[in-house]
Amino acid sequence: MSRAAEVRFERVWKRFGANSVAVRDVSFTVPAGTLCTLLGPSGCGKTTTLRMIAGLEYPSEGRVLIGGRDVSALPPAERDVSMVFQSYALFPHMTVLENVCYGLTVSRRPRREAEAAGRAALDSVGLAGFDARLPSELSGGQQQRVAVARALVLEPSVLLFDEPLSNLDARLRRRMREEIRELQQRLGVTVVYVTHDQAEALAISDKIIVMNQAVIAQEGTPRDLYENPASAFVAGFVGEANRLPATLRRLDGQEGEVRVAEARLVLAHRGLPDGPAELALRPEAIAVLPAADPAAMLSGRVSKAAYLGGVVEYTVDTGAGEVFVVSPASAGAHAPGEPVGLRFGTHGAALLPGA
Repeated sequence: MSRAAEVRFERVWKRFGANSVAVRDVSFTVPAGTLCTLLGPSGCGKTTTLRMIAGLEYPSEGRVLIGGRDVSALPPAERDVSMVFQSYALFPHMTVLENVCYGLTVSRRPRREAEAAGRAALDSVGLAGFDARLPSELSGGQQQRVAVARALVLEPSVLLFDEPLSNLDARLRRRMREEIRELQQRLGVTVVYVTHDQAEALAISDKIIVMNQAVIAQEGTPRDLYENPASAFVAGFVGEANRLPATLRRLDGQEGEVRVAEARLVLAHRGLPDGPAELALRPEAIAVLPAADPAAMLSGRVSKAAYLGGVVEYTVDTGAGEVFVVSPASAGAHAPGEPVGLRFGTHGAALLPGA
């Protein structure tokens, strides 16, 4: 495996025609040997950003650097990157080994050497002994591993994934994302990974870059983004979040008292002034209690309840509006129409800047 390389964007723009901006003045750094996910809704610019790393698109302005080298105008073959596509793009008439060795073959690597490298790459993804099979004889997860092996055999310094799990069912998706993460950590390669699946991004990433409308909305660790969203968009996109009207009274340089209807809690005020504010509250940060429980902070009435096995999802009507709660099923059940009390935890609660 080649040495992992840092990826850096410096004020990159990408325009398609006179009036269409796909990426607007974007700057970020992916440290060498880490897994960074570009996360966002369709049309936000994440795939265009990935394609500019790969050399499949060129920036209209700004610079793309890999390992400190400006590659903005270089073709894909000169960038030392490999890409795993959403469709896997396997050749149906070639065997697994021929698919994996294809890049080495076209670069005129001796056949015996290419096949040895191909078998080693297949072994690294758990497909030793699958050499002679055709793609049609493999499961979706196995095809995805072949695509990864084909990318790895070229020993890239940066490995790119374009929504590689979107064609798999939920259980296989979970297993494959764990395998990709384990492989990245074992090999130490730099990975840039595109997805619109928030759970996938949270599960595998060292760093997440959330994009919206061609710009970066926020970047940071999964925990940073989940617990301290920088905007209402990030709070709602990276996991579920209740957005409740609140009033802030600063207590000191760090914390403030936040009032949500009759509820009170103390949180980091994040530099916001006294007055109207908006609270982002994660559904799992709320406990549903009997209405008379003295620990209840906010009263309400259950309007919907959905049993999902390990958890129960509630919608509760309160003086602050509808509140969505995800409660452990072991905590007991509350029926629609039942009066309840809600208790807020401070873990999973954050004031939204700019609210």
